[in-house]
Amino acid sequence: MKQRVITAVAAAAIFLPIVIFGGWPFITMVYGLASVALYEALKMRNLKLLSPPGIISLVLLWIFMMPKEFSGFLDEWDYTKLELFFLGTLLFLTYTVITKNRFTYEDVAFSLLSILYVGIGFYYFIETREASLTYVFYSLFIIWATDSGAYFIGRAMGKNKLWPDISPNKTTEGFIGGIISALIVAALFSFFANMGVSVFILMIATAFLSVFGQIGDLVESAMKRHFNVKDSGSILPGHGGMLDRFDSLLFVWPLIHLFHLL
Repeated sequence: MKQRVITAVAAAAIFLPIVIFGGWPFITMVYGLASVALYEALKMRNLKLLSPPGIISLVLLWIFMMPKEFSGFLDEWDYTKLELFFLGTLLFLTYTVITKNRFTYEDVAFSLLSILYVGIGFYYFIETREASLTYVFYSLFIIWATDSGAYFIGRAMGKNKLWPDISPNKTTEGFIGGIISALIVAALFSFFANMGVSVFILMIATAFLSVFGQIGDLVESAMKRHFNVKDSGSILPGHGGMLDRFDSLLFVWPLIHLFHLL
């Protein structure tokens, strides 16, 4: 626990000021976080980032995450992100032939899904920061509240396992406690900040975001269990890897936009 606290404080001291400052330092940081997360995902399947398919994956991730205001050169070249993604898919499939199926069709599918999984979430992190710093902090605090509420209420009151085949320590009581904790934080945001939506809409959206944040956590747990790894990485002592820390938010940031909160 002491190691977790020290890491959390040190990471927050670096992460939060850059989020507040925004601009190129923020975008650069997000690209770095996403790159590490992609490396962790590929590593689970024993795919190396410093390899032809790994480099293709990284380039596609960077293109996919490109903010709208910086993607004008694609219009000048008369290309879209979707077309470049399709080109990358063709390169992946070509590589299966070159390697005589040592890089398999399943590896292609896993690489493409990993790019989308990581890229969509972090792309919308950038878009959320561009639209509203308040909603960035809202997303962070409701997920932190969800995680903390699920942990402490689950430990104090948890009796019914939520999904033991995927995450044996999570309980239904903790799941509900996480939602309640997120709603309390949302109520504070509605009182102290201009959220641009009614309190009723914000509370409904928060409940859904808390649920999907916990689903995001379970998705990554299922992924780790499938590949028989404890943590996605070890870059954050006591916390694991980037995917371990951002799994919930990778679901939440896109949904903030899909729910039209901004």
